Amino acid sequence: MSATAVKQVLTGLDDVRDDLHALYRHLHSHPELSMQEHETAALIEQRLDALGIPAFRCGETGVVGVLENGPGPVVAFRADTDGLPIDERTGLDYASTATGTLPDGTETAVMHGCGHDTHVASLLAAATLMAGARQAWSGTLVLLFQPGEEVAAGARAMVADGLWDRAPRPEVVLGQHVMSGPAGVVGCATGTAASMADSWQVVVRGRGAHGSQPDLALDPIVQVAHTITRIQGVVSREVSPLSSAVVTVGRIAGGLKENIIPDSAMFTLNVRTFDDAVRARVLEALRRIIRAEADASGAPEPEITELSAFPRLVNDEAVSGRVTAALDAHWGEGSVRAAEAMMGSEDFGVLGEAIGVPYCFWTIGGTDPERHARAEADGEVVPGNHSPFFAPVLEPTLSRMVEAAVVGMLEFLDDEPR
Repeated sequence: MSATAVKQVLTGLDDVRDDLHALYRHLHSHPELSMQEHETAALIEQRLDALGIPAFRCGETGVVGVLENGPGPVVAFRADTDGLPIDERTGLDYASTATGTLPDGTETAVMHGCGHDTHVASLLAAATLMAGARQAWSGTLVLLFQPGEEVAAGARAMVADGLWDRAPRPEVVLGQHVMSGPAGVVGCATGTAASMADSWQVVVRGRGAHGSQPDLALDPIVQVAHTITRIQGVVSREVSPLSSAVVTVGRIAGGLKENIIPDSAMFTLNVRTFDDAVRARVLEALRRIIRAEADASGAPEPEITELSAFPRLVNDEAVSGRVTAALDAHWGEGSVRAAEAMMGSEDFGVLGEAIGVPYCFWTIGGTDPERHARAEADGEVVPGNHSPFFAPVLEPTLSRMVEAAVVGMLEFLDDEPR
């Protein structure tokens, strides 16, 4: 990558910044649930068409744009597009008031609570700059606007829909994610960058009765309570202290009235691990406990349904090294922090692993630096991803994300047209 090429492409950043902000605000105000990103996909297609970039649908609500600029390397860059079932409480004048319907029919508020709106806006802005400075580079960019990241479905859906048969196969796949942290600060891990994650829904069966006659019931509420309490010991007593694992119960539902014992109850589990053996042990322990508590209650075996399964995300060492060096060269030595693996999970790696292509995924802080510093000094917690208060500050977050995308792309493309 040459500094000249980067300068030529980024010279137009000031000109697109107002549009970048307006696009971000629109996306933030109009989030859509996973695998339901129809309006978002249509907007992306309109934007790519206006740039003269051919695009096609992939994985139902995914969009793939292909920006060809002569012979040379093929580089793919991914932005995920889905929102979350969260009732936004940021107080922003562009806060979401959108609603959606979950797969089980539940109506819910919807929010871009994980920052995917910043991903889409910054990649479209980067595509605008790259398309407007074709004299600075040569090769092909594959722009991946992926649905359904939050449910680990989107990347697999795009691959299953023939993504790499329909788009040029890249030599590298790149991606980035906004996080809580000082705005614009980049973190890049070498090797394992994100954990595996398994999510289950567990339905416990019992026998309903009047609340005054518990002896006539098989109380699923009590069974769920004992199960949840018991599984808290899985990590502390069945996983080595030298290993990492997290088990979270994120939802409980059962019954409609205080004096009616229901005949069923439901809870959901989320498990995070880094090691395959630890993952297998934790999942088996959970199954054992769920079944044993049902047996102890004299109840039928509960129904366990897998909701999602995220693979481990492993950044390629060589690619991560090049990205880090390129960003350091652009912003100054030491601009990129060596990041540790996070317990958060991502399906980004599926896109490269499907065809044996190396990849790199980095993070960029989105919290106002002064607010972040005050919070650290006062021992406060800054709202992070998946919080109803998560609100990345527009600048320098968005501009840094555009710059990082452009620099990352140019690092693997040729410096000038052939």
